[in-house]
Amino acid sequence: MGNETGRNARGRKVTIVGVGNVGATTAYALILSGLCSELVLIDSNAARAEGEAMDLSQAVPFGMPVRVRAGTFADSHGSHVTVIAAGANQKPGETRLELLARNWALFRNIIPQLIEANRDGVIVVATNPVDVLTYGTWGISGLPRGRVIGTGTILDTARFRALLGRLYEIDPRSVHALIIGEHGDSEVPVWSRATIGGMKLHEFGEAQGRSHDQATLDAIFAQTRDAAQEIIKRKGATYYAVSSGMMRLLEAILRDEQTILPVSCVLRGQYGLHDVALSLPAVIDGDGVREHLALTMDAHEIEALHRSAAVIQQAIETLTID
Repeated sequence: MGNETGRNARGRKVTIVGVGNVGATTAYALILSGLCSELVLIDSNAARAEGEAMDLSQAVPFGMPVRVRAGTFADSHGSHVTVIAAGANQKPGETRLELLARNWALFRNIIPQLIEANRDGVIVVATNPVDVLTYGTWGISGLPRGRVIGTGTILDTARFRALLGRLYEIDPRSVHALIIGEHGDSEVPVWSRATIGGMKLHEFGEAQGRSHDQATLDAIFAQTRDAAQEIIKRKGATYYAVSSGMMRLLEAILRDEQTILPVSCVLRGQYGLHDVALSLPAVIDGDGVREHLALTMDAHEIEALHRSAAVIQQAIETLTID
């Protein structure tokens, strides 16, 4: 469970800003998990936040003790983690980057109020385009880089592992494979580091009597990259899987786990990249991202990562950060 030091010693208060599908689903998962002792819900629709708090409070007897209430930005004071899930959702056929103008205007209003109330916590950004908004949140907040984290490719990586597990008929928890870069169309599969049981994919396939078919693997990546659009076409939004990824990140922070997860944060020169937020595997502790790891990758993967970073940087250049 990690060390009960730092912020953990002061309690496990969590604030969620935005209680739409993702925010409310994350709140429900928190109630059942026992990870937090206090949960504050904030939404521009105050009645919606109050209704969610009432409903969730009545679920507490079936879960773990936690105080749930609706509040204002001032009520986020003392939160170990503040999750920002506010903003417009993707529409069918709309890219995450096309959401930027709408959601950045909202963030420019939200972030100063959160910082005024609580400068000591970790901010987790779930709203898309998550990498650009993570960078913008860091720029407005003035917080250390490691305390502003985007959910990034934590979900893409889980989807990737699940699909590879299905292909190889293996529990996806035994598949170690990463998606890095943008949480979006330019994301990068790290094929050179993908393993099952410590074996490279082609080695595992050969041991199982399977041919190594790169076209099949490329199709697996395409399904990973396009999963959100396919779900949005069918049900209008994604929230269960992203909230599960959020919960894994919150668990790592609240329990000071020092575990490694692929999340978005402003880089410090890894692979020669500066002044951009994107996902790489990162050590997560009670203070957020302790450090990003620089994997040994092949030249094509590094080139693809730089292209992904350029996509994000181009969007970052449109932001106004006061």
